[in-house]
Amino acid sequence: MLTVLAGDVLADRVGGSEPRVLALHGWARSGADFARILEGTDGLAVHLAGFGTTAEPPEVWGSVDYAEQLAAALAGTGPYVVVGHSFGGRVAVRLAARHPELVASLVLTGVPLVRATPPPRPRLSLRLAKRLHAAHLLPSGVVDRLRRSGGSADYQAAHGVMRGVLVRVVGEDYRDDLARVTVPVHMVWGELDDAAPVAGARLAAELLPDAALTVVPGAGHLLEGRLEADVRTTLLEALAHTPAPGGDA
Repeated sequence: MLTVLAGDVLADRVGGSEPRVLALHGWARSGADFARILEGTDGLAVHLAGFGTTAEPPEVWGSVDYAEQLAAALAGTGPYVVVGHSFGGRVAVRLAARHPELVASLVLTGVPLVRATPPPRPRLSLRLAKRLHAAHLLPSGVVDRLRRSGGSADYQAAHGVMRGVLVRVVGEDYRDDLARVTVPVHMVWGELDDAAPVAGARLAAELLPDAALTVVPGAGHLLEGRLEADVRTTLLEALAHTPAPGGDA
């Protein structure tokens, strides 16, 4: 059932009792990704701003802005077991670091949080074009075309505000917030995840005060197959160890 939370946050509501799970999807995905994972639970699968039928942010947001929008919409509720995939996991970490009263624990999968290798340098042609543009010798349109031709599939598919959001989020650093997260963090990673490699997940786990990392053999980045099943199992285990609202087990 689609529901509107305070602040115009849209979410699919699962179950008939007070929600205990908050699910945050990946880039260019939607809350529908968690349909099987949340089955039989009481939860909210959020449709983050700018994806699906949800309106774009009013300006170029970073993951902190997304987290603050959720915090305002969820004020006075929870705490939740927050499960985040990819982009949604970035938002989940920000939420846990800044609003610990809303988060009982985290289940993260395929979240690019810490790079294990230096970022690749832009192509030589793009670097030269930027310099020529800065010297007023080349129009910005040429730089934009070069950037688009070498960008990721997500970058090429994004437009306007959402392209700005993507660029901003990809450049963010999460190390300080990872160190501030005090709740248990359960990390479930695809062995073959090329969008958020396991090496980066291991580095992120070292920065978290209370983290456990499980690597799923043969799994990739998307929530499907064995990875989807293991994320669900981990979520159910986290729920079993989280007191229900009111203090009941």
